[in-house]
Amino acid sequence: MTQDRLTFLALHFTPGVGDHLVKQLVSYCGSAEEVFKIPKGKLLKIPGIGPVTAESIKARSSFHQAEKELKKAEKEETEILFYTDKNYPDRLKEIEDAPSLLYCKGTINLNFEKSVAIVGTRQATDYGKETVSKIIEDLRPHQTVIVSGLAYGIDIQAHKQALKNDLPTLAVLGSGMDVIYPSAHKETAKKIMNHGAMLTENHFGTQPDAHNFPARNRIIAGLCDALIVVEAAEKGGALITAEIANSYNKDVFAVPGSLGNTYSEGCNKLIRNNKATIYTSIKDLEYLMNWSTEHLQKKKIKLDFTSFSVDEQKVLSILHEKKRPMMIDELTIKTALSPSVLASLLLNLEFSNVVKSLPGKQFALIAN
Repeated sequence: MTQDRLTFLALHFTPGVGDHLVKQLVSYCGSAEEVFKIPKGKLLKIPGIGPVTAESIKARSSFHQAEKELKKAEKEETEILFYTDKNYPDRLKEIEDAPSLLYCKGTINLNFEKSVAIVGTRQATDYGKETVSKIIEDLRPHQTVIVSGLAYGIDIQAHKQALKNDLPTLAVLGSGMDVIYPSAHKETAKKIMNHGAMLTENHFGTQPDAHNFPARNRIIAGLCDALIVVEAAEKGGALITAEIANSYNKDVFAVPGSLGNTYSEGCNKLIRNNKATIYTSIKDLEYLMNWSTEHLQKKKIKLDFTSFSVDEQKVLSILHEKKRPMMIDELTIKTALSPSVLASLLLNLEFSNVVKSLPGKQFALIAN
């Protein structure tokens, strides 16, 4: 039990300190350990810290709870990942409201190459289940990680089909790692841990209360490159996840359904309101995500960027590293280039046939 991990967890358990404040405090102070060392007067100068929260930090009353939690994690063979850790998912580091820590139990590296989240109603029809089976079967050549929430209906079908097709799968819980919900899915959860991972931001013993699930949905949305809504009523968790995914600039797809079918209303509404691209086959996803099938039959060629300018190499390296289409706004931030300079570079790279433009002001390497 290292001191820095204990201190970080103690900060997380401090009353009045949520995910945002944890990050703010560590950023201002340099480390979790320093947060507990600096004088109360300096704490009060940090945005978001009032007298009550500052007093809670100085009281150090959360260390006992943190010690118990770390021992429980060791007993449950669960890893606790802090957002500063190398193994913490890079995709989540890119979103503002990401959890400051994650509990992880499984065998997968969380910085995988490709991921698709599949969500939908808990009252899945045969059509919905068959559609999930077909989607995952078609994703198999891409070796995509399948992300979902272990719930009844579409979620559990996604996990089961991923396992059947030998694809790694992530189940994001709205409870503690030791509270598998629903309990009927415990056997599937065990299989997931051996071929993927279980994830949660909730401490041990947390029950699956209703308010935990919208928070759980943001993690699902954050971990995926693309989200597919298979069946959904006009209101519900799947639509919340789609809204969050859109806010994160993820590609959202919806499978159309029969008119008048309750569990098609949500998907049809997403498509009608231009909040999701219609999903009719794997080709729809492959095109928007730039997941070409040609490279699946070829050996990976090492890309040589040395013939391009320094700024062009910077753009190409970032696109190659991300291995997914990127919004021009995101590229502007990552490259630290002005929008006008970046736009000119991207146009030149398109003419050089190494980058292609995709819908939604996105760009990707042709040979990625």
